[in-house]
Amino acid sequence: MNNMRHDKLVRDKIPEIIQSNGDSSSVHIADDDEYWDKLKQKLIEEATEFIEDESIEELADVMEVLEAIQSYKKFDKLAVEFIRVEKRTKRGGFEKRIILEETH
Repeated sequence: MNNMRHDKLVRDKIPEIIQSNGDSSSVHIADDDEYWDKLKQKLIEEATEFIEDESIEELADVMEVLEAIQSYKKFDKLAVEFIRVEKRTKRGGFEKRIILEETH
């Protein structure tokens, strides 16, 4: 097998899966700064993958990263949901498909 450099955050069981396939990998545990940086990169990666393949699986990956961010930042789930609903009440959602062309 050829060596491939990844240097990215992966799901917790990926090293085990690689090993069960007969391959090996090198890993390390990120410190707080690296983890936060890699989470933001992972959000961009997963959002890009969803844009390219609009599947439920890709949406689930985006949501998994958002859950990890919520946990890392210690954002209370109920508080996030409250703010989401509050913003929706004050500013609306996206159901009407309104496109703002310009302001005058």
